[in-house]
Amino acid sequence: MHLDVLDLRQFYYRTRLGRIAQKAVRERMLKMWPEAKGQTVVGFGFAVPLLRPYLADARRVIALMPGEQGVMPWPAGLENVSALCRESLWPVQSESADKLVCLHGVETSEHPAAVLEECQRVLAPGGRALFIVPNRSGMWARRDGTPFGFGRPYSLGQLEAQLKRHDFVPERHAAALFSPPSHRKFWLKSSDMLERIGGKLTRSRAGGVILLEASKRVPARPRPGLAAAVRRPLRVLEGAPTPAGVSGRDVS
Repeated sequence: MHLDVLDLRQFYYRTRLGRIAQKAVRERMLKMWPEAKGQTVVGFGFAVPLLRPYLADARRVIALMPGEQGVMPWPAGLENVSALCRESLWPVQSESADKLVCLHGVETSEHPAAVLEECQRVLAPGGRALFIVPNRSGMWARRDGTPFGFGRPYSLGQLEAQLKRHDFVPERHAAALFSPPSHRKFWLKSSDMLERIGGKLTRSRAGGVILLEASKRVPARPRPGLAAAVRRPLRVLEGAPTPAGVSGRDVS
């Protein structure tokens, strides 16, 4: 089930561990998506800790929060862009999102298929979606003291398979949160160093979360004239001699 928005806000904005997690995941995302100038950016779940870098240049930023979680106004001190919605019915036009960020939206949902169907609907052809989920083999999924310890953790293969079932094409992946989910000062102080070291690793299982970028599968357009060519009768037997005693009308 979804976590309460007050608990999410408390973790990400009021605890040092939460601010470290926010920074680590956001920096990994920005390496994949450094800018969104003139684009429409949609976040679902509790994606607001990651969306602030796009506020200045994006054409529009929308932060959707499911009713089961609750909503909070965001960003502080600026015009509100967050909205409460149903998991299966987002107030966003179809094929309008150039970038879609899903954080704490899939793994905590009781209806992940409905969430992915809405992701598929709102993502524009040529757009990109980024799904951020707890890594089932990572340390963060094993501790319920953080939001990543709730819901269903995924392996990279499991997440890719689920996205493919909803007509997404996995493009590339990354990992983040290589430091332990600990409030101890030693680990908090070492987090930046561990993220730098972990960022050089190629195996996603080492991180606490998986970031998987996906595009929308768009059906190929039929080639012009192909249907007409198929409908035309074959001419391969034209000119062949007709067997004796058989007229053209007798051949069906």
